[in-house]
Amino acid sequence: MTKPTMQQAPVAIIGGTGLTELAGLEILGESTPETPWGEISAPLVHGRLNGQDVVFLARHGNPHRIPPHEVNYRANIWALKECGVETVIAVNAVGGMHSAMGPAEVVIPDQIIDYTWGRASTFFEGELEEVTHIDFSYPYTDAVRRVLVDAARAAAVPHCDFGTYAATQGPRLETAAEIVRLERDGCHLVGMTGMPEAALAAELKMNYACLALVVNWAAGKTDHIITMEEIEAAIAKGMSGVKTILENSVVELGTLSPQFS
Repeated sequence: MTKPTMQQAPVAIIGGTGLTELAGLEILGESTPETPWGEISAPLVHGRLNGQDVVFLARHGNPHRIPPHEVNYRANIWALKECGVETVIAVNAVGGMHSAMGPAEVVIPDQIIDYTWGRASTFFEGELEEVTHIDFSYPYTDAVRRVLVDAARAAAVPHCDFGTYAATQGPRLETAAEIVRLERDGCHLVGMTGMPEAALAAELKMNYACLALVVNWAAGKTDHIITMEEIEAAIAKGMSGVKTILENSVVELGTLSPQFS
């Protein structure tokens, strides 16, 4: 059982700039901390929601300009840790493969498979005193997932409380044959930003969970090509559910102790 901390730590939300529109969010300011790993994607936006301190980070920059394979994941996660963040909610736009994971559905996955390559993916490299391996059996913190699922259920937000996220390289979308392969591997949804973000958070012993919004059927799942128009329509329809879950869960998330503590 996770014990509440004596003092609530800031909760980080990694996603797009639209999330600054959460109802009741009070913006307090911005910061751009320096990190040993270079520049972060965008200034951190500090705010307060329902009395809980939150930190927003636009993963692709503001404006949206950094492709998935060029995001400085190490700098982003390091900066959040330096701000005192113990729990990270990653909002990801994904494609759906499972029949229950169509456009505008919210998914709270419980597993991930990494198909990315060439990305800076660990803090443990270079001139080390010893080799470090982390246990990554369960990449998403279960206590955080349960809070998100409970918030979705309480607000009657359509969602799936399971799923294996296939993290692909991007920035191109997948071929229909690649989606067949991912399904054969046991994946249910596909995106480009799930890794190495999740592993880096685990290396710093931070709670981490994904709040995914399905924005299109994966390649080959329909008889037409994927268009930005359909993706934007799914975001417009489904983002309200994401925001509702965040608004209803952020206070409880702030009480969770960091994993491995």
